[in-house]
Amino acid sequence: MTKLMAAALTAAFTLGAAGAASAHATLETAEAPAGSYYKAVVRIGHGCDGSATRELRVKVPDGMVSVKPMPKPGWEVSTTVGPLAVPFQSHGKTITEGVTEVRWTGGTLLDAHYDEFVFRGQLPDRPGETLYVPVVQICEKGEHRWIEIPAAGQTPADLKEPAPGIRLTDRKK
Repeated sequence: MTKLMAAALTAAFTLGAAGAASAHATLETAEAPAGSYYKAVVRIGHGCDGSATRELRVKVPDGMVSVKPMPKPGWEVSTTVGPLAVPFQSHGKTITEGVTEVRWTGGTLLDAHYDEFVFRGQLPDRPGETLYVPVVQICEKGEHRWIEIPAAGQTPADLKEPAPGIRLTDRKK
């Protein structure tokens, strides 16, 4: 095989792998220091079998608190508030409820386009853990449920519709 042919195959493989990776709901930053504030940028790379995305729902992972979504032009943003799995202290008060889901509706993301949906919150102080962020993408026709969480011995690549994850690292001192 010539060097040119090998380079062409490598490029084709790389582009194909990038295309497959962008076929999921992903997070721009897949790791962050435990206990830190984290800006979650959920990336949506396509619709549902050619159909435009009309709604995105994101379940806030247990332990992530003080969640606030970023408004998005052309979309309505709303939150669901409910009991937290673990209450936390903030400014001398015990907080027992918080945002458990963020929802963007009313916009249109064509299948041929890519977009990002943003929220922020404080991560739990549990270094070494991976938090999964289940995402439901509802289209004009159909939906994708990026909610699968790897079982022991699995990786997200083993799943058809994996939830994006955030690996919690040790804090920098």
